[in-house]
Amino acid sequence: MHCPFCGADDTKVIDSRLVAEGDQIRRRRECLSCRERFTTYEIAELVMPRVIKQNGNREPFDENKLRAGFQRALEKRPVSVEDIEATINQIKHALRATGEREVGSRVLGELVMDHLKQLDQVAYVRFASVYRSFQDIAEFRDAIERLEAEPKKERNDAP
Repeated sequence: MHCPFCGADDTKVIDSRLVAEGDQIRRRRECLSCRERFTTYEIAELVMPRVIKQNGNREPFDENKLRAGFQRALEKRPVSVEDIEATINQIKHALRATGEREVGSRVLGELVMDHLKQLDQVAYVRFASVYRSFQDIAEFRDAIERLEAEPKKERNDAP
């Protein structure tokens, strides 16, 4: 690490601590040349896979786009911001765990639907109606009937 004061490339770590709930390491450093002290923060750089759209275009994974989709589906629903953020983190973890450099938009859409089904059933049906391009009321009815037919242990409203 180069010293920000004198530019020397020889520094030593005096102290290291976990910060940000263990997602970062704070390092206190001292320059061996000028003896000035400074702090650095280290985080893991985890690369998200690119998303292959249905038309074949490839684009970088966009967490903000994912969040916006969740917020639209969950609008006026009793789901906390913490639950939404936790779900987004679970989806990101699942995508990284594939080990793939690219993932199809269908895979991402199905992950979102699976998580929405657990989070809020109304939001699930909202998202599914757009994602699967429901054309009439019968498709809504089919989605709701499939949801009701699932075992209760998989759903949030289980006793």
